[in-house]
Amino acid sequence: MESVRRVFKEVTGASIGWAIVMIVLGVLAMVLPLQSGIAVSIVVSWLVVLAGIAYFVSAFAGRNAAAFIWRLLIGAVYILCGGYMALHPGLALASLTIVLGVMFALEGMFELVMFFQFRGFSGSWWVLFDALVTLLLAYLIMRPWPSSSSWAIGLILGINLIFTGFTVLMYSLAARSALRL
Repeated sequence: MESVRRVFKEVTGASIGWAIVMIVLGVLAMVLPLQSGIAVSIVVSWLVVLAGIAYFVSAFAGRNAAAFIWRLLIGAVYILCGGYMALHPGLALASLTIVLGVMFALEGMFELVMFFQFRGFSGSWWVLFDALVTLLLAYLIMRPWPSSSSWAIGLILGINLIFTGFTVLMYSLAARSALRL
């Protein structure tokens, strides 16, 4: 039983450490939102390039010439677009920001529809609250676009990292506390 406690303590210790790293990275992302946004756009760009390479590789698994050619063409589009975004991360960041704004606007509208369908149920006001906050975020991102590209992605990433890190920290501390009982 003592070896289980020791392993559990090590695991929760690593989890606490990771939570602190996430919180620090979140604060950095919020303090440096443009640099964080550029970093995100570069990562997304290279993921698109890797997806293009995967299409090229999968072309050889095609059953016929048409499938082979289509996969090669799709792979080429991914590689060219991803490469262009990697070479122009500011443009990629602006594109990602407007997509994020549109995504929030659509999410908010869908949540409003959902609220009106379920408004008779207990707790449905939380759906309305979420819809209004999401629509506000969409407005805050899209209204000043493209200038919002300099802060939106990095700020949202930072907030997410801080809240996720805080959640992991609290769960880890609670698990460690339960171990002592």
